[in-house]
Amino acid sequence: MKKQEIAVLITCYNRKSKTIACLNSLFEAEIPSDYNLDVYLMDDGSIDGTAEAIKLLFPNVSVWQGNGNLYWARGMHLIWERAMKEKVYDAFLLINDDVCLFHDFLINLIKTDKYSLSQNGRSGIYSGATIDKNSQKVTYGGLKIKTNHLIVRLKQLSPTEYPQSCEITNANILWVSKTAVDIIGIFDKRFIHGIADFDYALRAQKKNIPVYLSPYVCGECTDDHPINWKEGKSSIRERIIYLKSPKGLAYNEYLYYIRKHFPFYLPYSFVMLWMKTFFPVLWQKFK
Repeated sequence: MKKQEIAVLITCYNRKSKTIACLNSLFEAEIPSDYNLDVYLMDDGSIDGTAEAIKLLFPNVSVWQGNGNLYWARGMHLIWERAMKEKVYDAFLLINDDVCLFHDFLINLIKTDKYSLSQNGRSGIYSGATIDKNSQKVTYGGLKIKTNHLIVRLKQLSPTEYPQSCEITNANILWVSKTAVDIIGIFDKRFIHGIADFDYALRAQKKNIPVYLSPYVCGECTDDHPINWKEGKSSIRERIIYLKSPKGLAYNEYLYYIRKHFPFYLPYSFVMLWMKTFFPVLWQKFK
């Protein structure tokens, strides 16, 4: 029986201890005998010895070097392209390097793939939920879209014992089938750091590719985005830099995303970004 070939895709930058912990959890997880995992890691110019440590501790991991300016989405795009040049894979498993994977995470994703095949006749993309280690609250996974006349809001789903259909996925743990890649390709190059995973799930749905949150919790990951704007004590210059930064409000990428998927909400989104920048105190009070 032919093994299912899975490419694991990870990017990292100066988080050596977290990256090592993530890889340890991956290699300690339950991997069915009919699945083979090849791990590709894009180190985007780390200066803390991450790449050297990975090569020493995990010699089977294929480590590629970035120039320090890739950020997350572009790093994932590049390592995804590299993996596809190496071999024809049945699926791609995207993992953030700050995730500690649970022992049965892959089993839950495989169950979701079998469920998708039985319900839809095709494979799709599936997010694995993560929780905060201390609060035990869900931090990343699958989301539903809730809209009104002015704004798009997202509702975080809590995993159950069964796969749940969702509209948005985080790529902290994300299974992407070959079927999805064959139809819609990989991440959009326009995204530098964030938003690429949200965009990818919405693109999939437009092509009738199934999108699910897998059953049960698949790992631990702290939510490192408590607020997404600079507080009022920051200078105007600092706030404008944050507005345009890929790791801040990502002004150009965010408006591109809204224009692409939620064009009716573009005026509100434009105003919202500038409100966060020029009037953060008011935004905090009335948002």
